[in-house]
Amino acid sequence: MQQDHLTVKSELSLLNQVQEWFEQFCLQHLSQLGWSKTQLDRLNLALAEGFTNAVRHAHHALPPETTIEINIDLWIDRLEIRIWDYGKPFDPDAIAEPVPGTLQVGGYGWFLLRRLADRVVYERGADGRNCLLIVKYSVEAQN
Repeated sequence: MQQDHLTVKSELSLLNQVQEWFEQFCLQHLSQLGWSKTQLDRLNLALAEGFTNAVRHAHHALPPETTIEINIDLWIDRLEIRIWDYGKPFDPDAIAEPVPGTLQVGGYGWFLLRRLADRVVYERGADGRNCLLIVKYSVEAQN
C-alpha cells in the first residue's frame, strides 16, 4: 500500500497545488500499475470537486486558515481519497440529482462525483470532522 497526505488552508487559490500534488502521486505510483490517463483525469476532477466543495460549502463561514486534510491510500485494487473538513455535516443523499433538461440550484457536484468514482461516502467522524471518501477501483479489479 502507498499513502500520501496533504494539509492546506481553505482557499480556492490552492486548488492547483492540490491537483499538482495528486498528479505527482499518480506519476510516481499509479502509472506503474497500469492506471490509464483517463482514470487519473477522472480522479483528479473528483478531487477538485471534493476540495472546492469543502472550501465553498463546508468552510464558507470559517476563517481561510481552517485546514482541509487530504489523504490518498493506494491499494493493489483501488485508490481511496479522503478529504477532511470542519464544516457542518449534511446528508448528500437528500440532494436530488439534476433532471436532464432542467436547471436546479445545487446538486451538480454530487452528481458529478458519483459518476467519476465507483464509491462516494460522506460521513461525520468521531473527531467532529467530516470525511468525503472517494473510491476508484483499478481496471483489473473491475474485470
